[in-house]
Amino acid sequence: MSHQPERDPVSGQITTGHEWNGIKELNSPVPKVVFAALVLGAIYLVISTILLPAWPGITGYTRGLLGVDQRDTVNREVEQARMARSQWTDLINGQPLEESLADSALMDIVRETGSTLFIDNCAACHGTEGTGGPGFPDIAEGRLAWGDDVETIHETIRVGINSSHPETRFAQMLAFGRDGMLPRADIVALTGHVLGLSDPQAQTDPAVAETFAFNCASCHGEDARGVTDFGAPDLTDPYWTFGGDRDAVFSSIFNGRAGHMPHWEDRLSETETRLLALYVHDMRTPVQ
Repeated sequence: MSHQPERDPVSGQITTGHEWNGIKELNSPVPKVVFAALVLGAIYLVISTILLPAWPGITGYTRGLLGVDQRDTVNREVEQARMARSQWTDLINGQPLEESLADSALMDIVRETGSTLFIDNCAACHGTEGTGGPGFPDIAEGRLAWGDDVETIHETIRVGINSSHPETRFAQMLAFGRDGMLPRADIVALTGHVLGLSDPQAQTDPAVAETFAFNCASCHGEDARGVTDFGAPDLTDPYWTFGGDRDAVFSSIFNGRAGHMPHWEDRLSETETRLLALYVHDMRTPVQ
């Protein structure tokens, strides 16, 4: 027997014969707009394949009749951006950094563009605000071991500290305990003396002060405020690279310290290193 199609009494449409909980499925045709969209899409694909770069090949790809090349477009946009930036990058490259610091309009640009450059390259060690962390100095507020002027900052960025650059700055704290230069008792006494250097109320033991003068003053200075020629830090301020508690200071004297900063000359352009130097100098709080 042949099955007679059932017509839905409400819509007049033929049903498919499927039923779910009393609900019957209508055998509705696909809307014409769907076929129209498919046809238009196919036409667009054919036209775009003919006009634009499309199919990869063994040695290249189909170029298209329009000859559009996104690489050329990007290169053109990059060149346009470079030309726009050259109005202020030429100033940074062509004049002393001190003059750039005095140019308020230029420094507004430095603050805006230098922030991204600093976060991308420096924040991993020094923090986004430049306040440092364990093993990394506070460059926003603390005294810089090699000097605070902008030209010195630029040179440090360029060559690094204890880096592989042939002109790198070298800085190393001797291991007075590990290498047997001082007995443990003297190092314990020196630890207390160093901690007291930043405390105006601390009492100074003349014997320990003499030990400091004989072993430490040649690098840190007789006043313990550091010597930039050696990259020796100021011991009288509250900023400590490797920690300012008793255990950390004892460990520094006993085991020595040798930090590392990579050189950026091979990684950043001259414009970028000069821009970073201006940005770092600008972010610093004046140190009294």
